[in-house]
Amino acid sequence: MTEQTRPGPLTGVTIIDLGQVYQGPYATFLMACAGADVIKIEPLGGEPLRAREAVGGRAILPMAMLNQHKRAVTLNLKSERGKELLIELVKQGDVLLENYAPSVMDRLGVGADVLMKANPKLIYASATGYGLSGPERDNLAMDITVQAASGAMSITGFPEGPPVKAGPAIVDFISGTHLYGAVVTALFERERTGHGRFVEVAMQDTIYPTFASNLGMMTSETGVPPRVGNRHGGMAIAPYNVYPTKDGYFAVICIKESHWLNLLKAMGREELKDDPRFENNAKRVKNIDETDALVSAWSSQLTRQEIFELTQKHRVPSAPVRDLKEVTHNDHLHERGMLHWLDHSALGRIVVPDSPLRYHGTPQKGPAENPKLGQHNKEIYGQVLGLSDDEVDKLTEDGVI
Repeated sequence: MTEQTRPGPLTGVTIIDLGQVYQGPYATFLMACAGADVIKIEPLGGEPLRAREAVGGRAILPMAMLNQHKRAVTLNLKSERGKELLIELVKQGDVLLENYAPSVMDRLGVGADVLMKANPKLIYASATGYGLSGPERDNLAMDITVQAASGAMSITGFPEGPPVKAGPAIVDFISGTHLYGAVVTALFERERTGHGRFVEVAMQDTIYPTFASNLGMMTSETGVPPRVGNRHGGMAIAPYNVYPTKDGYFAVICIKESHWLNLLKAMGREELKDDPRFENNAKRVKNIDETDALVSAWSSQLTRQEIFELTQKHRVPSAPVRDLKEVTHNDHLHERGMLHWLDHSALGRIVVPDSPLRYHGTPQKGPAENPKLGQHNKEIYGQVLGLSDDEVDKLTEDGVI
């Protein structure tokens, strides 16, 4: 076997995917891109993302992005036959992943105890908003509610304004990535011990470590960390901000003193290197308004491209603030194979992501259209479970699939 033809590291692993919306489907998307056979199970009406089709436009784009390289079946888990079929699939699977609210699977009669008894080698992965234990476990959780409850919103925005949610669904995707890590870690253990394991990820838990800088500002004297806009969350670095330009905005950060000295060169203000207001980072933080005003006065006279060329020339960490249209068409992301153009049957020409995880020696999956609702019913129930076409048709008639 040559290096160029190595299969993905999860080749041969079967994932029974009950994930819905972003968190679970993103974890299983990463698994599919790593070579796993992901069988996406949806209720007869489809998972919540499919309902967005009624909104029109590109509201169902997330469905196309996060469900590439999966096989899709429908299954009514409220029916006794549906539960039996799930157990039969689990017996042939390696992982079952779900991100329902706590106890939903138990109430359906197919919780972890039942499924892991049917397959002792099973990795059962559960993702919830606040965890399976604790006084808040049953609170309803979505990305925005967890951003609110976790403290993320309290430190996002400008001091004079209200709390603001992050633009992207950061909690869903950060927790989805943790969910992927938990599953793969448990699979690694199973290779060594032969034993399955229950793994759990709570959305709120995964966000707390991201507050590292902000928590550095919280003392008994200062109270809770303030919102600082685009400045450093711990107010420990300056300059660290987003500055105006003639055609938008530009981000600059000076971690090292050499970065500041290089920025002064880029600005043509080297005479300020000995200015007592700016002579070191501590002084620049103390005089942060003057520091930011200095950089803003310079940046506002130039375009983003002009600033980028100057800061790159002088090795200052910086970047233009791009909008999503610019990012979607970014040559770098397309050349790396992170983004791909895809002619989608329902959405037309769209851009879809590949996995950010690279396995050198294994080609990337490339773009693929997400499966239609129940597209692989006959394939999975026929080939995997050995049911005849007539039996599969009967399951459809009976409302089981």
